[in-house]
Amino acid sequence: DGVSFDIMKGETLGLVGESGCGKTTIGRAILHIIKPTSGSAFFKGEDIGTMYRDDNPRLRKLMQIIFQDPYGSLNPRMNVRDIIGEAPLYHKLTTRSEMDDYVVDIMQKVGLRPESRAKYPHEFSGGQRQRIGIARALSMKPEFVVCDEPVSALDVSIQSQVLNLLGDLRDEMGLTYLFISHDLSVVRHISDRVAVLYLGKLVELAPKNAFFDNPLHPYSQALISAIPIPNPEAKQHRILLQGDVPSPANPPQGCRFSTRCPECVERCRIEEPHLTDKGDGHYTACFLR
Repeated sequence: DGVSFDIMKGETLGLVGESGCGKTTIGRAILHIIKPTSGSAFFKGEDIGTMYRDDNPRLRKLMQIIFQDPYGSLNPRMNVRDIIGEAPLYHKLTTRSEMDDYVVDIMQKVGLRPESRAKYPHEFSGGQRQRIGIARALSMKPEFVVCDEPVSALDVSIQSQVLNLLGDLRDEMGLTYLFISHDLSVVRHISDRVAVLYLGKLVELAPKNAFFDNPLHPYSQALISAIPIPNPEAKQHRILLQGDVPSPANPPQGCRFSTRCPECVERCRIEEPHLTDKGDGHYTACFLR
């Protein structure tokens, strides 16, 4: 609802927030998997909505998505060769006679054994399936990739492998990521900037180090306080939010976080704050900061 931000070429913007706040909707609306009800998104100066209406295949090649569920996002009736090679063949990035070599090259980039290209998704582990999903996105040689919680369904040890892979591919191929996650530890590892979403509104946007060292919005402070410290003897002050998340269909008047904010004042319940630059590219939507 009124979300606005820029992503610079070659950077990773981490988009965080609790379940149901609109993270996936934003990513899918950018790619027009979900058609936006209003507003515009621009890619390299061109209106994405207009390009999709013109059925411009170039945009579909340049913008791709890695889906959250490595089990539900792969066609169980297709083998890995066809899953990865179908779109490049359709968009004439390869020919049928060269498709096998094309798929092998992509599989090697993401750490999959080329000899397994004749196998089907059910024959792979969760981490391997997510690599197939990454390979499918990269097979189009994109410039911008929406990573929709690409590691949330994976074991911690596999998460680190996939995150390092995404970082290496970004550097090698010059990719730009919108990295959607609810895990702030993961976002801290891979992102250059962090955007915090609450009930469909951006409440903070900042460079990674500034965000984690000095979060300004009370909601951001609560999120960061919930990050586990890998030291059983360390004392951790956690901010426990009271109450339930309001309905997105009927949000509260004023600041949407006012019903759960421990610092809420009367102005917060009446007037809606807007993102304001607090210096050095650190934006927050809070009257008290």
